[in-house]
Amino acid sequence: MIRKLRARFTAAAMLSLFIVLAVLMGAVNLYNYHRIAREADETLSVLSENSGRFPLWMTAGRPVGPGEGRDTGSDWYASPEEEPPEKPWSRRQGASVELPFESRFFSLVTDEDGEICEWDLDNIAAVDETEAASLAKRVLSSGKAVGYIGQYRYAVMEQDGGARVTFLDCSRSLSNFRTFLLASVIVSAAGLGAVLLLMLWLSGRITRPIAESYEKQKRFITDAGHEIKTPITIIDADAEVLSMDLPDSEWIDDIRLQTKRLTSLTNDLIFLSRMDEENMKVRRMDFPISDMVNEAVQSFRSRALRENKDLRTEIEPMLTFCGEEKSLRQLVNVLTDNAVKYSPEGGEITVELKRTGKGLALSVTNTCENVPEGDLNDLFDRFYRAEKSRNSQTGGHGLGLSIARAVVAAHKGKITASSPAEHTMRFDVLLPIKGDPPGR
Repeated sequence: MIRKLRARFTAAAMLSLFIVLAVLMGAVNLYNYHRIAREADETLSVLSENSGRFPLWMTAGRPVGPGEGRDTGSDWYASPEEEPPEKPWSRRQGASVELPFESRFFSLVTDEDGEICEWDLDNIAAVDETEAASLAKRVLSSGKAVGYIGQYRYAVMEQDGGARVTFLDCSRSLSNFRTFLLASVIVSAAGLGAVLLLMLWLSGRITRPIAESYEKQKRFITDAGHEIKTPITIIDADAEVLSMDLPDSEWIDDIRLQTKRLTSLTNDLIFLSRMDEENMKVRRMDFPISDMVNEAVQSFRSRALRENKDLRTEIEPMLTFCGEEKSLRQLVNVLTDNAVKYSPEGGEITVELKRTGKGLALSVTNTCENVPEGDLNDLFDRFYRAEKSRNSQTGGHGLGLSIARAVVAAHKGKITASSPAEHTMRFDVLLPIKGDPPGR
């Protein structure tokens, strides 16, 4: 139990940390990606509004292209003597003054028929006219005004019946983005690994007092149980002697009854304490489980008949299982006794055993007057009573289903409680079989 507690505590902490890191790293990288796209769009907006070039006032006194003229045939940069017009440096705050000289871009113009009639490839060396035309056609056929195509961010602007498609090389920004994304994933993974190691170490220290207390509790139950057995045996023996002198004494009969109940309770507590030991291994042996279930249920037939209850079995014959026969017999006894005990007069009890693809399936179904409210799996808690008013009628001490769960857990199985229909209770047990030959 302590090991499971540590595992759940560590898993919860790691899941919480993973979610926080995923949200933070995702938000940072998403912001970074949108920032790159926003800055590229602002640059493209400047280029698109100025015929695919940076405006003259942004490059005053510095050539940004060959001395070939633009449409006018003259150099398109300002002379050092000219003063640039009084315009803000850029549309966005914090833009580098080197932006026009570190940007790689090109543009193409199409006519009314969609044919490319003008190329401007002066500011990029990695693209020729053929590749540029192919990129432009793909952009125009997509119908989008802005977006990415490979490493290029593009913008489409309608002009003079045609359109200008401007491309901006974002390879450096995208490469930096991918590098940061990879770095953040690696750092986050390393951080998660480091925290996992710390959690494994710290969880052991945190749960150590609980584990020690739990071990002392189990040791106390076992030791106290063995110590109680001696006086119980003496009391029972003295009651037997007294019954010889006073054969009709109801007080002696009550002493013997309560001694029997106390002995059963003590044995159950010791059994549960033994099954709760994490290092306890059941002694597994192959045995005919079909015959064992038949024998265990058979012992309840006379009781069911006496109480006018219909006890039926649907047991697949010739089934074998590798496990501890004694504890599994106790499992069948507990579930059958519970079904007979809580079914009303004239009720029906069905015990089924069959082989499934995942192992052996044992189910016990019985009719009942009232299905307990709430989570039916609470029935497996120690000393839990769904109907406290019926304690005196049904007997027992609320440990039977806890024992059933402990036996199933020791065999690496699963047990569940359900109510498939009104006034019906069902307990399902799945016992896995290891090393089954295929096709069985």
